[in-house]
Amino acid sequence: MITIKSPREIEEMAKSGAILAGMHVGLRDLIKPGISSWDIEEFARKYFKEHDAIAEQIGFEGYEYATCVSVNDEICHGFPRKNLILKEGDLVKVDTVVNYHGAMSDSCWSYVVGKATPEVERLMEVTKKALYLGIDQAKVGNRIGDIGAAIQKYVEDENGYGDVREFIGHGIGPTMHESPNVPHFGEAGKGVRLREGMTITIEPMVNAGSWQADMSDPNGWVARTADGSLSCQYEHTIVITKDGPKILTSQDPDIDAKYLYKKD
Repeated sequence: MITIKSPREIEEMAKSGAILAGMHVGLRDLIKPGISSWDIEEFARKYFKEHDAIAEQIGFEGYEYATCVSVNDEICHGFPRKNLILKEGDLVKVDTVVNYHGAMSDSCWSYVVGKATPEVERLMEVTKKALYLGIDQAKVGNRIGDIGAAIQKYVEDENGYGDVREFIGHGIGPTMHESPNVPHFGEAGKGVRLREGMTITIEPMVNAGSWQADMSDPNGWVARTADGSLSCQYEHTIVITKDGPKILTSQDPDIDAKYLYKKD
């Protein structure tokens, strides 16, 4: 069922999103060569506790961690690991969900360890732009397919990358995953019509090679690119308003000025 959020619910989700965004901002200084991916997990747990928030992923369908930390060819759902030491040039994706007094927010961000190679830098730039092209389509009267079509056209037709099909965005709040599904591919003008008050995630995963994922890992969680190529992801939680899409997990009020949610 698709839930339409009240102004009060959206305001609480914005508070949750601000906590999640603050954690991501903190990772900019933490992530460097020589740390383990477990250091990211510890930082996130500590940050959420200090801000009176809950790491909602812990316990979700048996998942044991506050974060998913996926490195290089890992598309998503990578476990944080004490023995995974990050090295110069690694591409790290950190995904997590925050519960703040019952209000949910979900965001993934990509980081390069040390200095990015031209390949990594371009993949990150294209993936982030794809996210914002999708967000721009999330307006009252449009359809879910408009979001996916804009992302797919930019990622695949214009840049020759792989637009992952196996994992998609979703509705969010008051639970982690709700209707509607939000694919990052598809046909414009198709799917659920977007209405004011809907809250969704848009979270394109872009592979440097093929779009296919390999989900054969025995742990049952981590997905990798089928061809071993690099993968990148960016994700925001947004609310659809009469004034356009508004980002609830923004990390930069200047860059995201036109997308900031303001209470009426």
